[in-house]
Amino acid sequence: MTEPLVACSGIAAADRYLAEGFRVVPGMSSQFAAAIVCGLMRIQTDLGVSGHVAEIGTFQGRFFIALANALAPGERALGIDRFDWPSPAVLDRFEENCQSYGIGPDRRITWKADSADISPEEVINRLGGRVRLFHIDGEHTRTALTRDLELATATLSPGGLIVLDDMLHAGYPMLMVAVHEYLQRHPDITVLCVIDRESLTAASKFVLCEQAWFKRYEAILLEDYKAHIWPMGANFEPHWCLVFALDTSLPAVE
Repeated sequence: MTEPLVACSGIAAADRYLAEGFRVVPGMSSQFAAAIVCGLMRIQTDLGVSGHVAEIGTFQGRFFIALANALAPGERALGIDRFDWPSPAVLDRFEENCQSYGIGPDRRITWKADSADISPEEVINRLGGRVRLFHIDGEHTRTALTRDLELATATLSPGGLIVLDDMLHAGYPMLMVAVHEYLQRHPDITVLCVIDRESLTAASKFVLCEQAWFKRYEAILLEDYKAHIWPMGANFEPHWCLVFALDTSLPAVE
């Protein structure tokens, strides 16, 4: 069944999956966030940013398939997961979902592994090149996110993006500490935008980019997604960035 999209990526294959398959594939990722992130991949392609996609915490492939459908020709998507929760059957379900929604073995790499045991060089070697977008939705602890952030950073191509899931989530408050510490260690990286939640489980995401690319991305996002910009923005002290939301209204104040 086709579902009307509140936001579109501008990539036909990705938008078709978002409308017809996204909510069919089990998972907790936000459809709204997937549209914005795939839209960022379109913007990357337009700006000449190339590379592959990698994801930690692939589960049954809901968000992964959206990203893979936004790739340019010759690019591939790498799904990293232990594939043992809630049962080992999740691996077969992931492969079946990918096949059902157009992501064949030539476009995807499935890696059954713990991200703690993976090096940046292994990621790059498996893909045959660097990563232009790395989605992190792995173990939700401060220690694990710190480790996964460093892994992702070391694999990025110029203009690459890191997308962080479950930011500002009531159940995982310490993830913000890991992000704050990471940004202090990497002053060349900043928060490009916040994508607000659909629900408590379909939680907010942060998108990180290199400082040198911030204005280029922001200028296009301001135009392409102006209907979804919350006017107050996000204050990361002293840095401000865009907030995208389904409800951008503000209360009337007299």
